[in-house]
Amino acid sequence: MQNVDTTKYVIYADITADGIVERPDVVGAIFGQTEGLLGSDLDLRDLQKTGRLGRIDVQITSSGGKSTGTISIPSSFDKVETAILAAALETIDRVGPCIARIQLNKIEDVRASKRKYVIERAKRILGEMFEENILETEEITEEIKQCVRVEEITHIGPDKLPAGPNVLDSDAILVVEGRADVLNLLKYGIKNAVAVGGTNVPSTIADLCAKKVVTAFTDGDRGGELIVKELLQVADIDYVARAPEGKCVEELTQKEIVRSLRQKIPVEQVLDLYKIKPQPKRRRDLAAKRKSLIREKPLCIRNVTPVGPRVEAAHPRPEVASHRLIQREVLAPRVIAPPVVQHPAPEIPVVAVAEPEPLSEQVEWFRPHVDELNGTLTARLFDRNQNALRDVAVRDLARELKDSNGDVTGVVFDGVVTQRLLDIAAEKGLEYLIGAKMGNIAKSPVGVKVITKEL
Repeated sequence: MQNVDTTKYVIYADITADGIVERPDVVGAIFGQTEGLLGSDLDLRDLQKTGRLGRIDVQITSSGGKSTGTISIPSSFDKVETAILAAALETIDRVGPCIARIQLNKIEDVRASKRKYVIERAKRILGEMFEENILETEEITEEIKQCVRVEEITHIGPDKLPAGPNVLDSDAILVVEGRADVLNLLKYGIKNAVAVGGTNVPSTIADLCAKKVVTAFTDGDRGGELIVKELLQVADIDYVARAPEGKCVEELTQKEIVRSLRQKIPVEQVLDLYKIKPQPKRRRDLAAKRKSLIREKPLCIRNVTPVGPRVEAAHPRPEVASHRLIQREVLAPRVIAPPVVQHPAPEIPVVAVAEPEPLSEQVEWFRPHVDELNGTLTARLFDRNQNALRDVAVRDLARELKDSNGDVTGVVFDGVVTQRLLDIAAEKGLEYLIGAKMGNIAKSPVGVKVITKEL
């Protein structure tokens, strides 16, 4: 009998007989005509008894007085002995009373067939059973981070608005559109964002905006523009940042988020851009007063005395300016000195004081530039001789100043003087900034004069 556990090769041969023969005739011919041909070690009967040779399978049919069929013999010998057995089959020339011819067809390596089957089956197993369970290292990390971000999301107010964990404790917050935006910002460590949840701004957002420094961070599409317009009407926001055109906040990378927030613009410029009527003065003053409590330092503004020849007087006199253009300088917070005890002093004669040159004459040179740029949202850069160098858009002014090589000493622009512009102007050694309005300034660098239109 065939021992399937030890079979290495299978011999396949074709048989043709000139007459009608059957399977027992073919098997008897194989055993009878090979007996003693290969010696006692390769006697087919003994090999079958010991399991070294498998069962001889014969498939034969008769037609037209002739018989044809196939013979298969399993073998557990090595290649050499199996080849000898295969060659011995071709020596058989008679089956029963009929002349017959046996032609070797092929010798199949059973182990190679098994290996091929194992490979094909392993491929199917890998694709069908492991496809949904395999996770790369990045996928595992991202899945864990996603769980942590979901746990960090809180819900504030009666409207249960999705928000980061630091919204209520932070002095400055970001107002975004939806929960996915909050999740994306949490992914990069920004935990002070709150979502409005649609174009209908809830009262919770309005209450938060009245107490904190607010930046509206919306998508770069039509929906984001509508949300900005509604926030400008119902809430007190300070800055507006937009995602790049056609992109959503939820799909921005960390670099794109940082770039968008750095390019935020003050709310005054947005009001002019969308032609929205500003809030009533009383309401604006109350909001500014509340937010001043969370600023770094209080703002102190005074008129700067015009540059011109003067002689120190014993008793300086106050000056009141009522011109259309007022020059202002932002100073550090006042330090209250301790009271000084007055002692009698000898009378000092009054020295004549030279009359200072009027402020309107001092700033007369840039009036035409201010009038020309009014309503254009354009900035004009000047050199030391007050010659115009070039015009740029206000939104590109900060980048233009950063890229300047020291040739720019002053700027006249139709926009709001912001803290960022002041810091860049001080870094680049500018002497003056002439803008339309003064923004929220916490501290002003020394040496940069600020001139604005009168409100």
